[in-house]
Amino acid sequence: MPGDLTLHFVYPEPTTTNDIRTVQMRQVVEGSADEVEMYKFHHPVTGSVSGVTTFHRMNFATARWENAGQIDWSSKFNAVIYFGVERVPIRELRKPKKSSSKSRRFKVSGTEYKWKLVDDSPDMTCVTTRGKSLATWTETAQTLWVSEKVDSILDRIVVTCFLNIWMKSINAW
Repeated sequence: MPGDLTLHFVYPEPTTTNDIRTVQMRQVVEGSADEVEMYKFHHPVTGSVSGVTTFHRMNFATARWENAGQIDWSSKFNAVIYFGVERVPIRELRKPKKSSSKSRRFKVSGTEYKWKLVDDSPDMTCVTTRGKSLATWTETAQTLWVSEKVDSILDRIVVTCFLNIWMKSINAW
């Protein structure tokens, strides 16, 4: 739909030292083969499971990268995410309703959303509590489709998708 956003996740060329926490997210421009860099996440390769992943967002008005936040990892499974000065523990961005749950919930300004696995595929969808789809991650295409309606919480959608991709990669859904 017009106004919706599709982000293509582009990882560096594979090497033995790559970490999937380093990724560029490029906006797919409808009707063009070009993609525009929109987000970039960087995690230094230190050999340690801890460290800081920084994430930046392109400000299209100024054509400059802006620091959007960081993820301070204390282990492969535990981190604190900073959206500017707001500090959010990872457990608050990935809450299961019950231990066997196939979804992970998060809140933004008091409103709850959830990422859930799509059937028996590696894909995920982000929905409202009423089931309205806001975003969809497609593993095979490495793309995140985001509804234009979530513009005000786009950073949260992108970061929670990123966190869920990471947790799936280390078998910690």
